[in-house]
Amino acid sequence: MGLAVLVIGVLNPALARRLPLGRLPGDVRVVLRGRAYHFPFTTTLLLSLLLSLVLRLL
Repeated sequence: MGLAVLVIGVLNPALARRLPLGRLPGDVRVVLRGRAYHFPFTTTLLLSLLLSLVLRLL
């Protein structure tokens, strides 16, 4: 689990430039006192559905 988090953390900047994950309708971005906070609700649901489908097919 820790290795998966590490790999995703390293690949996240490269993936963010190519995929619209985190910028889908329903994802919330709040800027408060100069800091940006991201709440990727739609992205989380989409990835969860995709992972569930992949695991069901295996």
